[in-house]
Amino acid sequence: MGGKQSIKLNPERQRSRYSREFKIEAVRLLELGQKPASQLALELGVQRNRLYKWQAQLKAGKPLHAAPGRPRLEEESELTWLRREVARLKEERDILKKAAAYFAKRRG
Repeated sequence: MGGKQSIKLNPERQRSRYSREFKIEAVRLLELGQKPASQLALELGVQRNRLYKWQAQLKAGKPLHAAPGRPRLEEESELTWLRREVARLKEERDILKKAAAYFAKRRG
């Protein structure tokens, strides 16, 4: 009973990865202050505290890197990985399109 307990991470959990451009745009939207941070986070599909973390990194002059590539499981084929990546990129694109349309509508 006195031994160390190992923490087992959930191998099924997918860690979200965001491009540098997505992070910068999210921080810009946060700083505009047109929506509460919680609403913006929900719309962008990120955690609210992550928005504040990215904002702090930018203010501190730290670079916002795109998350590094994840190691692939042996049984996962490259095709499967590429399909997931395409789906993720389409999701990011759709979010940015919505943001662009929103701001274009507000200007005109």
